[in-house]
Amino acid sequence: MLALRLARGSHPLVQVRRLLVAAASAGVGFLLLCALGYAAAHPASAGSVLRLLWCFVPLAATVRFAVAVARTDPSTRPRPGLSSLGLGPVRLSALAAVSTAVSTTLGSVVALLFFLHLRGDLTGMPFDGGAAEFLGAGTPLPPAAALMLLALVPVAASTASALALRSRPDPARDTFGSEELPEPAPAPAGLPWGVALTAAGLAVEAIASRGASGNAFPLPGRYDSTPVAVLVGWTLTAVGLAMAGPSLTYLCGRALQAVRPGAVRLLAGRVLMDEARRIGRPLGIVCAVVSAAVAASALYGGDERPYGPLTALGAVLVLGCTTATLLTSALEAKHARAHTAQALLRMGAPAATLRRATLLRAGALLALFAPLTWVIAQLAALPLA
Repeated sequence: MLALRLARGSHPLVQVRRLLVAAASAGVGFLLLCALGYAAAHPASAGSVLRLLWCFVPLAATVRFAVAVARTDPSTRPRPGLSSLGLGPVRLSALAAVSTAVSTTLGSVVALLFFLHLRGDLTGMPFDGGAAEFLGAGTPLPPAAALMLLALVPVAASTASALALRSRPDPARDTFGSEELPEPAPAPAGLPWGVALTAAGLAVEAIASRGASGNAFPLPGRYDSTPVAVLVGWTLTAVGLAMAGPSLTYLCGRALQAVRPGAVRLLAGRVLMDEARRIGRPLGIVCAVVSAAVAASALYGGDERPYGPLTALGAVLVLGCTTATLLTSALEAKHARAHTAQALLRMGAPAATLRRATLLRAGALLALFAPLTWVIAQLAALPLA
């Protein structure tokens, strides 16, 4: 009840973020049900398992987005005096889990109703039966399997949110929340492993494309013969870029402070170094997703091989959730350094200086990650073309 009361009295922007989580959960639930419907209608098809495997990519993106929204929820933010009221870290993490479970369960219910409507199980068959083939219309679905698939997003998102908030450090002890600029943070140590995993993922994709029949692998929605190794290679690439993202963000901060920096460059570089772990991983994942989208557009840009409907839905979910996760992580970083910004303003720093430092940070990250995304996309598309 406490979680429901806090959710009802939250700021409208917080409610919008929760509705976005519910919408993403609905999209993933619909994809999972489509995979189940196809498997029920084609029990001997080898593409049924692959359809289900492809669904775990938007599922992982949705879970990360739900965790990011839970971390920025004001109702789950530790504040002085809450522990004396019984709202310590454990209770706050439980509230975050309940709030996330409510949003994702709502999305799963919407996905089930929409799926049943398109199959014609609730009313007549809409769209003249155009969606009957990839929904497995006319074939009964196993209720236990459908409920288990629909429960994947709520269970995974609520569990991940509870674990993330329970391990979240107390912002009162954050050095960046003091009235002094922080010392240079230690560099993240994931760059060598990130580069190795990215190279391994690209190599796996290249090897898989040699053994595949045809010019390029078909995507979900038209994807009965998609090699599983391509999915494995893309996953390795995404994990590698996520591991390398914090180190690359840290190096951006070091580069901004090189060669006699002024106040703006010094402030922008220190902030990037301090926030490298917080925003670097979402940046790496966005880089991986955008590079995959660019590579897929190069392969499927013409009318001869159009995207399937499930491919479009999955791509929208992955792109939307990863971008929203990055923006939410940036919002969390802004809240974490709010005390420092206020301290600088009290000491007489112009507000324009803080704005220029923000623009400089964004420009430095764009200057590094945009070419990196293009290079990864070209390397991924070259062996598949």
